[in-house]
Order: sequence, then structure tokens, then C-alpha cells
Amino acid sequence: GLVLLMVILGGVTRLTQSGLSMVEWQPLSILPPLSEAQWQDTFAHYQQFPEFRLKNAHMTLEGFKSIFWLEYIHRLVGRVVGAVFLVPFLWFVATRRIDRRLGGKLAGLFLLGAMQGVMGWFMVKSGLIERPDVSPYRLTAHLGLALLIYGLMLWTALGILWERQTVARAVRSFARAAKGVLALLVVTILSGGFVAGLDAGMTYNTFPLMDGQWIPEGLMVMDPWYMNPFENIATVQFQHRWLAMTTMAAVWMVWGWSRFLPAVGSVRTLMTLFAVMAGVQGGLGIATLVLVVPVPLAATHQAGAFILLTLGLVTIHQLHISHDSRHAKGMPSA
Repeated sequence: GLVLLMVILGGVTRLTQSGLSMVEWQPLSILPPLSEAQWQDTFAHYQQFPEFRLKNAHMTLEGFKSIFWLEYIHRLVGRVVGAVFLVPFLWFVATRRIDRRLGGKLAGLFLLGAMQGVMGWFMVKSGLIERPDVSPYRLTAHLGLALLIYGLMLWTALGILWERQTVARAVRSFARAAKGVLALLVVTILSGGFVAGLDAGMTYNTFPLMDGQWIPEGLMVMDPWYMNPFENIATVQFQHRWLAMTTMAAVWMVWGWSRFLPAVGSVRTLMTLFAVMAGVQGGLGIATLVLVVPVPLAATHQAGAFILLTLGLVTIHQLHISHDSRHAKGMPSA
């Protein structure tokens, strides 16, 4: 839950143009400016960087505070997530409540969380040099690492709750298809990172056509050509649209297939939820686009991507469990 909150806060921070308000990274510091003098000093420091000079030259101290607090809360929640994870983990290790294998997985997750903090600053730093915009590559890497951490945490938790087994022969082909859909979903989410990094949602605000065209002008005009999927706004939005629609169609096709499967745990129910959520997410994406990226809708759309990822991972894990033997792994027996 805290990880998802962190993701949503990160999205809101980006959408409100608040992410470059803190121009230093102090991992061990948690206190914000407390006195008027400290606020003035922090604001003066911010004024030395491109975002103030090129975008916010008329900003007042009160305006600065409004963007500072969002970024501050985002970073603070990141530290809280780390503490909430680390303290119980150390206690479990000290009291030998978890085995070595699970301990190794949890230690790896903590290291990934620490890497995410570094990646977040690496991303912010890219917007503090010349142009007051973070690198879309670094933003997408930050998003991708968030996906990885969230997915691994969920998969580890599911593995503790239910022991994984070999997929039953009757559903092996379905399991492969479900994994393919999940991979397509991840690619679609990452393509959304480039949409966000380039503010590509601020243009072509019509659907299904892109300003009256199925294939917009300027789709592949950049040279070299292979930069278009990453740096050309028209191409980035075009590919995200079609990846999203392809993913939604794939989810619905696999859902239809699931109706003919032998009963395996909660797979049919989960696939129905997956299919419904795919439709909801598609609707959120279209609404976000045609309304020119209102913050509440865009943040909900980002959260929806992680809900879809959750449903996909839980569905696949359900295909791997033995329903005659549900017991926790890595934990002491009663």
C-alpha cells in the first residue's frame, strides 16, 4: 500500500510541476524549512536553477511553498517506506523468524528500494542543469524500477501466502498467454513513462483520431529514425495509444479463454476483474487525453496501471499454487 501511495505521489508531483522544487538531495535529512529565514534561504537557492529562471520567474515565496511541500512529502514517504520495511525485516532476521532464502529476497528488495532513491535524484538532477525538464529516459527508468519493486514485493508476499507448484497441464497454454499479456502490459506502462516525460499528453487531444488523422504527420521525422519512439511526441503518443488498445484487447481475449478453463482457484474471477479493470483503465486514459491531463484523472490513470499489474500477477500466481496445500513458506510453523 505504501509503495502504491509513493507511486501516486510521484505522479502528482510530476503533474503539478513540483519535482524540481528541492534542488538538493539529503538522504538523512527529514526536516523541512521551519523558520521564515530558512524558507527564504531555500527559495533563494531554488532561484539559482533553470526552472525558476525560465518558467517561474514571477513566483512568490508562497507559490514556492506550494510546490515544495508536494516534493517534500514524496521524499518523506519514500523514507517512511524504507523504515517500515527495514525495521521489521531486521527484527525477523534477529529472531530467526524467516529462513535464509526469504531473507535474501527481502534484503534484495531493500537494496532495490535504496537504488530507487538514487534513481529519483538522478532523474531530478537532469532537470537542474540547462532545461527545467527531467530526462524522459530517467523518468521512465524511475517508473520501471517502481514497477519492478512493486511486482517483486507482491510476488514475494504471494509466495509466502501460497506455495507455488508446477502449472497444471490443462492450463499451461493459458498460463503462457497470461504471462505474455502481462509482459505487454509492462511495455505499455513504460511507454506511458515517455508520454509523461515529454508531456506528450498535452497534444493531439482527440480520440480515436490524432487531430483528425489515424496516422499523424511527423510520425517518423526524427533522424536517426530509431529516436522517434523515445523523443518524438507524435510517435510516443501514437505508440502508447496503440499499445494500450492492443493490451486491452489481449486482456479481453485471455478473459474469454478463461471461461473455458477447468476451475483453478480464483482464476476465472480474477480474469473477470482484470478484464473490467482493463476497460476502466482504457477509459481513464482516453478521458485524461481529451481533457488535457487534469491532475486527478492522470493520477488515477497511473494508479490504474498498478492495479492492472496487481491483478495480472495474482492471476498468474494462482495458476501456480496447489489448492490442496496452502501454507506459508519461509515462516516458522505453528
